Amino acid sequence: MESRHAASDMPDPDAVEFVRFCYRRRRVGWPELYDEMCAVAGRGLFRGYTADDLADLGIGFSLFGMPALAVLSARIVAEEQALRRPVAVMITADVARAAVSDPEPLVEFTESIHESTPEPRDERTFEVPVRLALVPSGA
Repeated sequence: MESRHAASDMPDPDAVEFVRFCYRRRRVGWPELYDEMCAVAGRGLFRGYTADDLADLGIGFSLFGMPALAVLSARIVAEEQALRRPVAVMITADVARAAVSDPEPLVEFTESIHESTPEPRDERTFEVPVRLALVPSGA
């Protein structure tokens, strides 16, 4: 019996959650993810659903149901990986709270053993509050 969700663009929300559950158990690609889904369905680990219950949701483990399951799995894996992409940290100063007149920075010269010219050492202290903002890398 073919489920109405298997041919539609919008799969059953429980079917999506099943694939997401299996992917989160083992973060692997398609052939290994299919094996994980079969194991989860065989043991009823996802809400007690068996393979027959999942077939009613549009999750088919047969050869004929495999292409639709592969497409759904690829979509879920892409969504999950997008959530885990690295982010860049951008440090910005909260200018509204910063003091307007800052004293000159203290620069101290120290002599290097190997060089005859002194090397500047910067010992500035800042009273500016720092706010961290997470932005996607490449933005």
